[in-house]
Amino acid sequence: MITLLIVDDEPLVRSGLRAILEGEQDLQVLGEAGDGADVPALAAQLRPDVVLMDVRMPLVDGIQATRNLLAADHGRDRVPKVLVLTTFGSDDYVFEALRCGAAGFLLKRSRPEEIIQAVRTVATGDSVVFPEAVRQLSGPESGGASARAVEGLSRREKDVLAGLASGRSNAEIAAELYLSPETVKTHIASLLGKLQVRDRTQAVILAYETGFVRPGSRSAGGPAVGTEKRPYP
Repeated sequence: MITLLIVDDEPLVRSGLRAILEGEQDLQVLGEAGDGADVPALAAQLRPDVVLMDVRMPLVDGIQATRNLLAADHGRDRVPKVLVLTTFGSDDYVFEALRCGAAGFLLKRSRPEEIIQAVRTVATGDSVVFPEAVRQLSGPESGGASARAVEGLSRREKDVLAGLASGRSNAEIAAELYLSPETVKTHIASLLGKLQVRDRTQAVILAYETGFVRPGSRSAGGPAVGTEKRPYP
């Protein structure tokens, strides 16, 4: 069972999401919040697997709420995954939320089946990122230590990073590179450590910020990255 906390200042949005999610046997909504200020306490009390977080709220916005949630002391408990809710895919707030540690983002106009799939995806540890939107959101190329860290990856790690940046799942990367899924997981764990990032979403952002991947071009060590939208890895 995947448990959830819904955070949005619009009661109608919260009730709509609850209706969609609770229609699935493997999803359970534990609670709701109308502002980011309530998130740390509710998350500590309810211990959800996934938090659906609105970006723009009156007191504490989704960015600060995400930062507060992920910085909280969860003891031995698994840290909740944050799935950001946004109206516009090109919202700068979304990019900042991803940088703060959100596992991905979801457009509020998404179809019910897309919302359900997104929740299940982040609950399993994968990310939900629209590669095209990340290309739009990411700022100018950064250099220095980040670029050197990318260059320090092995050839196979660069291949895997390029796959992540194009929105592919572990299974799709494994099939493309003729590797086992477990080997792909090992490469991902290794490159996350070398890049000093929290998760695959952070790695994707870094890949675009450093210019490692560009739309329609070939990365420094990986396969070509297309321009098609692949909303879910």
